[in-house]
Amino acid sequence: MIDFSKIQAVIFDMDGVLINSEPMWKKVETAVFASVGIDFEAVGGEKTVGLRIDEVIDYWFGLYPWKNKTKQEVVDEILVQMEHEILNRGEEMTGVTEALQFFKSKSLKIGLASSSFERLIHATLTRLGLSSYFDVVLSAEHLDYGKPHPSIYLEAANQLEVDPLNCLVIEDSLNGVIAGKAAKMNVVAIPDGTHSPNPKLVLADLQLDSLLELIRFIDESNC
Repeated sequence: MIDFSKIQAVIFDMDGVLINSEPMWKKVETAVFASVGIDFEAVGGEKTVGLRIDEVIDYWFGLYPWKNKTKQEVVDEILVQMEHEILNRGEEMTGVTEALQFFKSKSLKIGLASSSFERLIHATLTRLGLSSYFDVVLSAEHLDYGKPHPSIYLEAANQLEVDPLNCLVIEDSLNGVIAGKAAKMNVVAIPDGTHSPNPKLVLADLQLDSLLELIRFIDESNC
């Protein structure tokens, strides 16, 4: 059980937590992978949700190597299309602004730690107008490893100057939950609703349906 009275910082994942981008990722990845001969849904594309995009490409190329494009070309195509989707159609997940305002009212530090590349983080924060809420914004783009490796969460805690044990992570994917737990943080899983429920999300300390439910839960904990 999470002791919310000891939480000093809240670190948000981005895709599926701040922005309803998972349907966009599914649409774009399905189209781009089809161009290299892979039926993304048929092969179980949900396996790589939450991974950094270059690691997604490495994973699927390892299983179904293609010849008509380089891996970097596939990465670039996905990034260009995702940036366009976010800037033109991106919408907040339920309760995002309320949650950010709630945590600010508690004088908690707020971070963003995403597997997405910097250009997509910038596009998201621009589209949703949320930049001012975050004390630290991190992309796994330039780290040695993306999620489920804990490095991005450990670096976020370091930059926020908060012990990982006193950090609360909000995630939607199994890979993100694993990263948060490996960093020894408190993890709340809020599935985005577009993927099949993953029973392994029970690895999180708490599983809820929305950020609004998290606010109510914390209030009822008298924190």
